[in-house]
Amino acid sequence: MTTAVHPVDEKMPLLRVTTLGLQHVLVMYAGAVAVPLIVGRALNLNPEQVAHLISADLFVCGLVTLIQAWGATQWFGIKLPVMMGVTFAAVAPMVSMAQTTGGEAGAGLIFGSVIGAGIISILIAPFMSRMLRFFPPVVTGTIIAVIGISLMRVGINWIFGNPVGPTAPSVPHPDHLKWLADVMTVDGPGSDLRPLPKGFAILPTIPNPKYADLTGVGISAVVLATILLIARFGKGFWANISVLLGILVGGVITAAMGLMDFSKVGKAQWVDIVLPFQIAYPVFDPVLILTMSLIMVVVMIESVGMFLALGDMTDKEITADDLKRGLRTDGLGTLLGGIFSTFPYTSFSQNVGLVAVTGIKSRWVCVAGGFILIMLGLLPKMAALIESLPTVVLGGAGLVMFGMVAATGIRILSNVDFHSNRNNAMIVAVSIGVGMIPLVAPNFRQWMPHAIHPLVESGILLASICAVLLNLFFNGARHDVSAQIQAARQAEAH
Repeated sequence: MTTAVHPVDEKMPLLRVTTLGLQHVLVMYAGAVAVPLIVGRALNLNPEQVAHLISADLFVCGLVTLIQAWGATQWFGIKLPVMMGVTFAAVAPMVSMAQTTGGEAGAGLIFGSVIGAGIISILIAPFMSRMLRFFPPVVTGTIIAVIGISLMRVGINWIFGNPVGPTAPSVPHPDHLKWLADVMTVDGPGSDLRPLPKGFAILPTIPNPKYADLTGVGISAVVLATILLIARFGKGFWANISVLLGILVGGVITAAMGLMDFSKVGKAQWVDIVLPFQIAYPVFDPVLILTMSLIMVVVMIESVGMFLALGDMTDKEITADDLKRGLRTDGLGTLLGGIFSTFPYTSFSQNVGLVAVTGIKSRWVCVAGGFILIMLGLLPKMAALIESLPTVVLGGAGLVMFGMVAATGIRILSNVDFHSNRNNAMIVAVSIGVGMIPLVAPNFRQWMPHAIHPLVESGILLASICAVLLNLFFNGARHDVSAQIQAARQAEAH
């Protein structure tokens, strides 16, 4: 008598499982490489360091996917068809950290906060099921919507021009810069000129001639149009990778126009090993760790919804122990991310949607996808090629990717009862308004103690705290697992 194998544990021929695993990789690839590009450029790292961020990200994506889908000891791995990737929820606070402290010093602060948040996430994983009642869909939907809105600023900056961007499209006057250079030349031994004050800078006063260049805007528009056309007329798999195909089209156009520099690709090695702390050693700041830990709480709540939805899709009962193992892996992935100079990790919801679309329930497909990601992470030439893409190419795709984050929040909110409970609308309205403060008035914090700046300069964090407190005030702490499943099913991309 043979025991029937559950579809989740079903093994397939090597060629079939590899092909299906590659499909999962292609669906998540654009989102996976976007975060290291965003954060690396926000930190003003050199191209080689940004390329390493991409390689490390893909490597850790694969490693954590193996742990989650295959399982590792009795403590880690939910053993479901899950692909793990960098969460967009952490992008805005990391960019904020990068803008405050750039370069390798800023990278160290980010990696320190990621490691700290990973350790805390592992410790609190057993208690997360009890915290679900504090994060109903009205809270998680609001937070994810604010994340998407906050990220749109990054995509717009990609289109119109970095580092100035649409909020300050000016540059210092060249005559003023020349005068300063002449003064510095004259200022020498025996000169009567006083030394320049510490921190002296010439402020931008004239329009930036390179800002919103029509060539770059046109390339972004072509990328966006390509994505929309493929999404409209493509079927199944092709529609799922519309963002990736749009980026490829933009890359071909910029290469044909001579706007891409392939010298870094030629210098990059074919194969290299990803080692810990290659960008910077972690620096542990308690406030930044708290900020990242709060983001991870939101991420883990969303992961619970994804796991419950996957269990429902695959007809596999998800126990409390399963949830603990899955959430511990989120924390372990985040810890590994900080160690290998990359970022926080969670289950990619677009791949959860792919499970529903294809009907393939086997976790071994995602195990194959994990091995493919590890191999891609060990190919520096691939990372250097991605890093060489002009930001205008990513700008067209950024509007879609970041807009989809906001759309995901709206989808989750569509499952919220606004008809019989009008207080839910109040929660959403006030929380989004509070979350917009750092975007609309970024200098509001100048009169506040410097120690709390990391807490108040993140709109996502402000919106999260506001949404949780307002929900407790109006609705109390209710627990509705079915609502979490429904919300997770609606979140097919973030």
